[in-house]
Amino acid sequence: MADFFHKKVVVVTGGSDGIGRALVDALLARGASVATCGRQHDKLYDLQARYPSHPLHVHVADVSNENDCRNFIQSTLKVFGGIDILINNAGISMRALLKDLNTEVLHRVMNVNFFGAVYCTRYALDSLLERKGTIVGVSSIAGYRGLPGRSGYSASKFALQGWLEAIRTELLASEVHVMWVCPGFTTSNIRNVALNEEGAPHGESPMDESKMMSAEECAAQILSAIKNRERTRVMTFTGKRTVWMNKFFPGWADRLVQKFFFKDGKLVK
Repeated sequence: MADFFHKKVVVVTGGSDGIGRALVDALLARGASVATCGRQHDKLYDLQARYPSHPLHVHVADVSNENDCRNFIQSTLKVFGGIDILINNAGISMRALLKDLNTEVLHRVMNVNFFGAVYCTRYALDSLLERKGTIVGVSSIAGYRGLPGRSGYSASKFALQGWLEAIRTELLASEVHVMWVCPGFTTSNIRNVALNEEGAPHGESPMDESKMMSAEECAAQILSAIKNRERTRVMTFTGKRTVWMNKFFPGWADRLVQKFFFKDGKLVK
């Protein structure tokens, strides 16, 4: 029996690193045709060189730029003729307390994490409607529970999930499936490049990366959720517990989250 993804056209934004790169690897191994984008030409070139004989289309694009998104989607349609699955994976994080924060950081995070998904989905929508395809948002536990020091990141993921829920309802009769997935802490470069209070990359992670879910395991869970047409998937026990506690015992969740992220009044994670 052919794999579910065999010969499907799958778009993965932010496919040159982390979860996006793991998704590209897994999808090509399953026989999908894959289009991906990223901001760094060198990383995309290396990715293309790794798969010279595979149906892989790479395109330099910054998803916070609407024209870049339009050009990326149009080039994908030209190369592959349509789109079956769109995985809005590209994202950026931030780590700073509100009292120290340059609000431009919030704009940058929202433009990538929220508007990047909006732009790519809008330009891919006609093809997704024609093929009764799937729209996926890669969200976070921060889309259910606001995290200190990540106010802009949390806001962007809350916005993403609310928007996806709205268009899911709009598109029910069309048979286009809309869903979102919520990884826990996953080994990737996202914390190293998370923006500080002035918008520069931190350059280091405050977490123990060795204890996190691998990007490959996260990608496998995302593809499983897509295949099963799930509404949403929260991937870790800690994530599920956090969502449950925040829903039924929000005050308790406040205190536990504060204890996790702060030590002696300072943000340490």
